[in-house]
Amino acid sequence: MHVRTTYVTGDPGKIDQALDGLLVEAVKLLSDQPGYRGYGLFADRELGKIAMGSWWETLEDSAASNQHLQQRRAELLAPFASSLSIMTFEVLAFTPNPQVEAGAGFRLGRFQIPPDKLDRMAELFRTVGLPSFEGTPGFAGGSLLADRRTGMGSVGTLWATRDALVASRGAQSAARARATSDVPMNVIALEEFEVVLLDRRD
Repeated sequence: MHVRTTYVTGDPGKIDQALDGLLVEAVKLLSDQPGYRGYGLFADRELGKIAMGSWWETLEDSAASNQHLQQRRAELLAPFASSLSIMTFEVLAFTPNPQVEAGAGFRLGRFQIPPDKLDRMAELFRTVGLPSFEGTPGFAGGSLLADRRTGMGSVGTLWATRDALVASRGAQSAARARATSDVPMNVIALEEFEVVLLDRRD
């Protein structure tokens, strides 16, 4: 399985307009494409950031849908976006069928690691990371995504409420410290978002 991530920044005063358009159209547009497995829409309204992830059965499905939908995506984001980046990652580990409502919390950590260490990281995430998260109140799901060529990737965790997201910061910081002691990983960025929409069909 693969995830196409889209990261957009723009004027915070125009973010609601962009989110409203995506809420109305995104799932319908994506789910009409072959291989669709899910979509997440996340926002930092204060700073003016939108993060999206669409899940696909194969890399080819992701590429075909991107080509088919890129014009409409640009139209929906045009009033808001000042920068846009798109990357596609392999799903190395994930929690099936996470269930959260709009207004829940999403934490995104971006990292880089030697590509030959990715399998070891994925094993640790499945056997140590996810079980430790599951013992934290409010945890609703997590995923590990990576590009095997570059070693770039991300860890995303979902939290049932904003309060649970905030309360989990210490526990997840400890988990990151353990991970970086076991594998030579550089954490590039750490961000938190509001869950606007989550549709997963695992």
